[in-house]
Amino acid sequence: MPQQTPPQRVAVAIHASDTLTRIGLASLLRQDRRFSETPADRTDRAGPADVTVVAVDTADASTLSLLHTLSETSSPRFVLLVGRQWQADIFAAVDRGVRAVLCRDSFTPAAFSQTLLTVARGGGSFPPDLQGTLMRQVQWTHREVLAPRGLTASGVSPREVEVLRLLAEGLELPEVAEKLAYSERTVKYVLYGLMKRMNLRNRAHAVSHALRTGLI
Repeated sequence: MPQQTPPQRVAVAIHASDTLTRIGLASLLRQDRRFSETPADRTDRAGPADVTVVAVDTADASTLSLLHTLSETSSPRFVLLVGRQWQADIFAAVDRGVRAVLCRDSFTPAAFSQTLLTVARGGGSFPPDLQGTLMRQVQWTHREVLAPRGLTASGVSPREVEVLRLLAEGLELPEVAEKLAYSERTVKYVLYGLMKRMNLRNRAHAVSHALRTGLI
């Protein structure tokens, strides 16, 4: 019978100013074979972490600054363990890489492990009140910032989506222009604006990005 390869462990870095908190979190990682600890010290030569846990007493503006600093050497996927209260802008926290928030008063080892796995797989997890605040900010951004500029929540306009969809179907630029009743110059302008804004290298990269992110 062929020997099964053990599943790859999730590498987790821990950043906590409180020594007892740091020891406790590290102990939980050692008890679960699904995880391995990667030192958070920026001078350490250990490999990059899949998830970085940041434990703070109060989440505020200084926490956002800390995340910005840590993102230079750590995984940009952060799990915040918050002790007392949340005073930071949740939208800014997500922009800094926060993918989950755990509150100390409701913390359990099982919830900690599940949150790490969720974030490592590309998901997120927030308490209901923060999730509601985040959704309201997303709605405000769409209504006040994106919609007046003709953009969707993805940052791509409906016209850009149509151009990408037709390119993905194999049409050439003149055919796209004819299909949409645009000039070929307009189609090129639409593509150029999209690629510049989204840092896409060329037409193929733009189509690939649209397919990968579910735009088309």
